[in-house]
Amino acid sequence: MHKLQWIQNKIYNREALLKECNVWRAEQKKIVFTNGCFDILHRGHLDLIAKAADLGNILVVGVNTNSSVSILKGPNRPVNNEEDRMFQLASLLCVDAVCAFDEDTPENLIKLLRPDVLVKGGDYAIDNIVGAKFVMSYGGKVEIIPFVQGYSTTSLITRIREL
Repeated sequence: MHKLQWIQNKIYNREALLKECNVWRAEQKKIVFTNGCFDILHRGHLDLIAKAADLGNILVVGVNTNSSVSILKGPNRPVNNEEDRMFQLASLLCVDAVCAFDEDTPENLIKLLRPDVLVKGGDYAIDNIVGAKFVMSYGGKVEIIPFVQGYSTTSLITRIREL
């Protein structure tokens, strides 16, 4: 298979991703889920993704759509459109699947996929992580990966504008 096709095959709609997760689950694979805007991919994102991938066999990344990024981050965001952001994430070796979600939070996607591990970056308390109670209700785990200091999309945009 050509590399471009390999990347494109990792970008799923919800129905196809649910079917694939069921196959992985039948193969006894541990499914890890994380999510975010991933507007301008930087070291902090890559650190989170690599550490999340280490927590299981399959890493699924939920990506905010353009409209949900605008609601969360403001009218000038996203910088990169959702197709480009999903393509970039699918290009990473440690990412097995990418799926967009249009809601304010990934809660519906988490409830659909029922991951074994839910990962969030930052200094959250588990009580504040969307989907955490649901994942723990069936024996899943919730992991918090600390931010890599000095990396954020907002600060990167600010630095670029100052040039």
